[in-house]
Order: sequence, then C-alpha cells, then structure tokens
Amino acid sequence: MTIDEACVGCIINQSVKVANAIHASASLADELKSTVTKMSETFSYNDAPPEIASYVYEKMALIANKADLYDEVKELSTKKALSFVPLLEKELSNSKDKLLTATKIAIAGNVIDLAAEVEFDLEEELEKIFHTEFAHDDFALFEEKLNSAKNVLVIGDNVGEHIFDYMLIETLSKLYPETKFFYMVRGNPIINDVTMKEAIEAGFEKICEVVDSGVNTPGFTYYRANSYSKELFDSADLVISKGMGNYECMSPSHRRDICFLLKVKCGVVAASLKKEVGDIICKMV
Repeated sequence: MTIDEACVGCIINQSVKVANAIHASASLADELKSTVTKMSETFSYNDAPPEIASYVYEKMALIANKADLYDEVKELSTKKALSFVPLLEKELSNSKDKLLTATKIAIAGNVIDLAAEVEFDLEEELEKIFHTEFAHDDFALFEEKLNSAKNVLVIGDNVGEHIFDYMLIETLSKLYPETKFFYMVRGNPIINDVTMKEAIEAGFEKICEVVDSGVNTPGFTYYRANSYSKELFDSADLVISKGMGNYECMSPSHRRDICFLLKVKCGVVAASLKKEVGDIICKMV
C-alpha cells in the first residue's frame, strides 16, 4: 500500500519521538523536525510508508550522529517483554489450543510500535488478548496451511515484540516438529525494528534459522532484500508476516499464502483492511 496524506503528519511526528528517545537538545529537536517537515514536501505518493520512513530515519540518524536512534528504548522494550514471559508460559501450558494462544500472544506484542499513530499499553493488551476475537478471522485457514507446510518463514517486526515471536515459533516447532522455521529480521537499525543483534541475543538460532533480510525499511520491501531473502520469501510454503510495516510493504504481494498477524494502530491501515483502530487481525492472502 502507498502513503496517504495522513501518513505525512505521522512521519513528521516521529521526529519528535526520536528527539525524546535520544534526549535531544532543543536545537537538535528543532533541526530534526524542520528537516523531516522539509523532506515531507517531496514524499512520493507511489511509495509505501516504510519506504518513506527509510529515507527519513537515515537522515535523522546522520543529523543526530547516532546509528541506532532507539537503542536505549529497544533494550527497555525487551526487558519489559521478558518480564511477562513466565505468566505467558503458564497461559500456554494451560491452554487447550496452544496454536491460538501463541498466535494471540504474538499479536499482543505488536503493540510495541514506536512509529504508530495510536499507542497501546502492553500489559493491558496481554490481559485482554485471550478474550478478544479476530476482527478479520482466517485462523482456521492459517492452521490448515500450517498442517501441510514443510517450511515456514516468519517475518519479524519490532523489538520487544520479538520475544513473543520467539514464543510463537517455539510453540510451532513443538506442534509441527517436521517443519523448518525461519525468522527474518531487518538489515540495519530502523525505528525499533528487530535486527540480527536482538534476534541473536534472544536465542532465536536455537529454535530456527535467523535470516538478515538486507532491507533498510521498517517492513519487508522485496526489491530491497538480498538474494537469499528473496529466494526464501518466494519458496516458503507459508509466510507469517508480523505487524503493520510488513503489511504495508506486502499489500499487494506477488505471492500467495501470506498470513498477516497484526494489531491495527492507525486509520490508514484500518481503512485498507476495512476494520477499526484497535482490532486484531489474522488475514490470509
């Protein structure tokens, strides 16, 4: 999907979030916002929001002289997510439908999004997620695809959320022991998206193959990916896409059998899905 007028204001506002995250001085904060505002005058409405974000964040990183603008925030997000793991492991252990429970846990983690128009509280989401129905419910089809898949690619989204992705893949590995799983991350720090660094720290290599996509966008942009990632994306029996950025980049996509798992956090994505902000989505295409 391509950017909407509403995306412009959201992207400009992200400069304020970045300034707060890096504890910028007033002059640096003003420079960040004025620069992004100026850049917004030439945004291409043929680009997806994550593509626009890649240019903007690259420029902000140069101005701030900081490669990973959200490194401190990502560490805090990981610690917060890990604090919920014992409770969620108990929930999984007691669950009669472990696939559904693990899927909902992974979606609840999607609220950890520093680029979203609307913010949600992680603890609150985890408390209610198991009693919330999918607004778009292709879960039965998702389960059917998993039953026959020999290799499954999970495309990660945000740091903190990746802890819950780990729980999903770990559960999938137990439910489908003959299936090979892959976890794909961003090629470099962009917003608070998961990279190889955070995936390795979380121990993903113990449960699946971790893949560096090579993309510099907060979403899997196929034409920017390295050759191995393209081949894997094209050949996987099932792709599980986490979050809005990946949805924005892969709507539409040249392949089928993609399951989008996300929480709707902005009006533009809500309109695309014909759903409401706050809805949880399990959508097969």
